[in-house]
Amino acid sequence: MQDVANLRTVFYFDFDKSVVKAEGFADLEAHAKYLALNPGASIRLEGHADERGTREYNMALGERRAKAISRFLQVNNVNADQLEVISYGEEKPAVLGHDRGSWSQNRRVELKYVSR
Repeated sequence: MQDVANLRTVFYFDFDKSVVKAEGFADLEAHAKYLALNPGASIRLEGHADERGTREYNMALGERRAKAISRFLQVNNVNADQLEVISYGEEKPAVLGHDRGSWSQNRRVELKYVSR
């Protein structure tokens, strides 16, 4: 089985969308396999948005994105108790800037393994 340390942990989204992109499926499936085989492991799914839109809208969008990843993992046999969903909206940008390149890097969900 693939070591989770070598898997992608940041998944990007299109503008104003919360649909998981197919390019992330293989890594997400590998995370799901690891979590299913290790019921003591858990992850925090941190949803983010770019700076466009109101604070409230971006908080909701970040949450929808994190929940989309959560649903994907649960469909792949991960117990919901192993998942925590949080949204930071636009509050924690990965890249500072006011252009398409910066925005595309800020529309994301980060998977972070946490100890229980």
